[in-house]
Amino acid sequence: MADDKNKIITASDVHLFYGRFEALKGITLDFAQKDITALIGPSGCGKSTFLRTLNRMNDLIPGVTITGNVMLHGENIYAPATDTVALRKEIGMVFQQPNPFPFSIYENVVYGLRLAGIRDRRVLDEAVETSLRQAVIWDEVKDKLNQSALSLSGGQQQRVCIARVLAVKPDVILLDEPTSALDPISSGQIENMLLELRDEYTIILVTHNMQQASRISDKTAFFLQGNLIEFADTKTIFLNPHEKETEDYISGRFG
Repeated sequence: MADDKNKIITASDVHLFYGRFEALKGITLDFAQKDITALIGPSGCGKSTFLRTLNRMNDLIPGVTITGNVMLHGENIYAPATDTVALRKEIGMVFQQPNPFPFSIYENVVYGLRLAGIRDRRVLDEAVETSLRQAVIWDEVKDKLNQSALSLSGGQQQRVCIARVLAVKPDVILLDEPTSALDPISSGQIENMLLELRDEYTIILVTHNMQQASRISDKTAFFLQGNLIEFADTKTIFLNPHEKETEDYISGRFG
């Protein structure tokens, strides 16, 4: 578990039900500042569902019941007074399929800033360049910022989506299999970018790709059938796991 001073998110005994089906069975997990944490496990094990509890994306699904607490900077994000729009600025999310809006590259990146009422062109221009540089795509798109983001390749679209999240300066970035729809070169570019972003952001990543988890994460959590089986430094999980189920999954015996 993360050192108390270093924790940014603490999930305690989180249960989630879709109707009567219990998809998460009492997950307790801390996330340290400026770590990359990978959530791994077979399809349907609850890792993406858990990721979405961290910025209340599951609120958008009918029939979902959630119990337990998720604390961000010591505040319960499930408290009735929580502003979910503000929360999702602090905890940004990048999805499996690139989902740029049907606007220009520029307007995609500044979308959240415009929603926040920022109109100063100088501020917007600066945010676009900074965010696209952080997302390692500035050099590829700087001369076509007014073109549709939909005209880009899948890997470029995903990096623009990451820039859109970065523009509002979140504390935490959630990524749900951000490279699974991409080719190996684009995937490698995004992995390298995440390693650079770790100096400034806390990153939580769902991945099916064992090599990806072992390459870029500091900590790894292994989920199975809605349970958190094991959480430790990534080296420990991959080289010396404590639980037999973890060892079986890592070694490819199931999943």
